[in-house]
Amino acid sequence: MSLLTPDDLYYFNEGRAFRLFDRMGAHLNGKGGVDFAVWAPNAKAVSVIGDFNGWKKGVDFLSPMGHSGIWSGHVERAHKGDVYKFHIHSHVHNQHLEKADPFAFCTEKLPGTGSVIWDLGYEWQDQEWMAQRWKHQQRNAPISVYEVHLGSWRQKWEDGHRSLSYAEMADELVAYVAEMGFTHVEFLPVMEHPFTGSWGYQVTGYFAPTRRYGDPQDLMHLIDKLHQAGIAVILDWVPSHFAVDDYALVKFDGTSLYEHEDPRQGYHPDWGSYIFNYDRNEVRSFLISNAMFWLEKYHVDALRVDAVASMLYLDYSRKAGEWIPNNEGGRENKGATRFLRDLNEAVYNNFPDIQMIAEESTAWSGVSRPVDMGGLGFGFKWDMGWMHDTLHYFQHDPIHRKYHQNDLTFRAIYAFTENFMLPLSHDEVVHGKGSLLRKMAGDDWQKFANLRALYTYMYSQPGKKLLFMGNEFAQWDEWNHHQSLDWHLLGFDRHHQMQALVRDLNHLYKNETALQIDCEPTGFEWVDASDNAQSILSYLRKNPETGETIFCIFNLTPMPRHDYEIGLALPGAWQEIFNSDALHYGGNGFVNGTVETIMVPSHGQAQSVSLVLPALSGVFLKYRAHKK
Repeated sequence: MSLLTPDDLYYFNEGRAFRLFDRMGAHLNGKGGVDFAVWAPNAKAVSVIGDFNGWKKGVDFLSPMGHSGIWSGHVERAHKGDVYKFHIHSHVHNQHLEKADPFAFCTEKLPGTGSVIWDLGYEWQDQEWMAQRWKHQQRNAPISVYEVHLGSWRQKWEDGHRSLSYAEMADELVAYVAEMGFTHVEFLPVMEHPFTGSWGYQVTGYFAPTRRYGDPQDLMHLIDKLHQAGIAVILDWVPSHFAVDDYALVKFDGTSLYEHEDPRQGYHPDWGSYIFNYDRNEVRSFLISNAMFWLEKYHVDALRVDAVASMLYLDYSRKAGEWIPNNEGGRENKGATRFLRDLNEAVYNNFPDIQMIAEESTAWSGVSRPVDMGGLGFGFKWDMGWMHDTLHYFQHDPIHRKYHQNDLTFRAIYAFTENFMLPLSHDEVVHGKGSLLRKMAGDDWQKFANLRALYTYMYSQPGKKLLFMGNEFAQWDEWNHHQSLDWHLLGFDRHHQMQALVRDLNHLYKNETALQIDCEPTGFEWVDASDNAQSILSYLRKNPETGETIFCIFNLTPMPRHDYEIGLALPGAWQEIFNSDALHYGGNGFVNGTVETIMVPSHGQAQSVSLVLPALSGVFLKYRAHKK
């Protein structure tokens, strides 16, 4: 007897079945055996092959369920841990196909490609976190993300060169992230993928965590431990394209079932992968169910949706004649926009305390605006423009920076049009781009000073923060997924000091509410953006509710400025709470302590302060009013 009800079949075909993981795939039957269900509408016959029947096709047949395209059945001999696939006899060219289960909860260890019968039972210990996580996910909560590739964060050598397991990560990664003060961990895709060099972005098993590091319960344990340490978990999620491996989704029943038939819509030229057919109701049901699956079964706190721009535009990375306009002659992918809106509405309706984050690199309007207000419905959007402009600026020799101050000031024009996240992600330290440290201008001392200033600038800007692993201690070499981060660099002062700076910035961000108003214009005010001749800019970060105010000022040349006068509206004492030039960060130690305003007009204000601005640095001063 099938787990699927007539309502399930109806909503599946309508594109509104969002919990397919409870019905499709392989489910242990409490009375013995396993119930199977698979979507293959163009099949003549479907059977299950696996360890339990000697991999013989035509032994354990499934039956069609009306006109739904779903085949289901029960196999008494099947047990947890058995490897299996579906044998599909297609109407198309009489093909015989062996396919992994699109809904499998577990897979074989590579190089095996079979699905594994599994259950997802686990006793979670994160009840306190789950009850309170909404506090850590709001627009004005401090969100500082540590982006991690599981296979190369840290590796072991004593028993052969290998990555840490999920279980080992639960000890080492959790302790490290907690000590560093990051609020969230973002994992590059953990869904099963055959090619390690894809970093997980070429998925074959959407409902199965990769077996490279353990089984499903091991990943649950890692997430559980992060939650118990007060750390939220973001998963990269890839509904934009899928792997071409013939045992997986492609031509699943001999036809283009999950992908578009026409390669101008169904094949991605950049990544050599297939694009989902978002106009197909059943595909929307599959993908939205997958998002819901990770949020429910794995207690994930947010999904970062990869490559949204490639979904939104029919001509993305295509030349004239290589794409098909929509029915109005435009370049917008209407099926994808409908899917994204349906996705975000469904997810937030069921999990109002999670976040959906878009990696979207264009000026598409309303990415993080609610659907009922005409937006796509995401909670946050990566600010790729900020990343490009800021790195462009810091790569310039300081002697030329006075001509490029607009790279830093332009963002203020659009900074509050979306709920932004500021990403210095894995994409910026691969494919010959060099590490962040190597991107910085100048000699070695200046490179470190510039990087300290860059991080200080990022933490002072409105927007949530994201830093890829290794950046926090100034990795010299660009990221290589085959090997561990260069942890030995922490034996050198400059790298250890950089790590201390990032740790202190994280804790400052969590403790200072004036730095947390990231998505509202009331949290930011320019003091002076016009001193491009000296490459100095300054602004206030504010919390209108508490009245807390922090003055942020940056000197982005190698020349320290003494007795630099700047006008401030609030008279009284300003206490230096952070200085990237401090000796314990590897700087020269030019600090200000507490300074009092004097009645000397400047910058349109009746009073001003006189500061020392260290070379290539950022300084934060907090308003303390008048000294008593």
